[in-house]
Amino acid sequence: MKVVWDDQACCHSGNCVKTLPEVFKVENGQFLIQPQNASEQQVRQVVAACPAKALRIEAS
Repeated sequence: MKVVWDDQACCHSGNCVKTLPEVFKVENGQFLIQPQNASEQQVRQVVAACPAKALRIEAS
């Protein structure tokens, strides 16, 4: 699974980082997405809950 982030659409609510910090995190000023650190269902729920729809799932 590949999760893509649209930085132009992002409203920086932080929901993804707060809900699933093992997948979505900011390190050294970079937004990192590591979907392998959680179940597919958990990642899909967080992506679907993004208020700005800045996250999407692509086939990997």
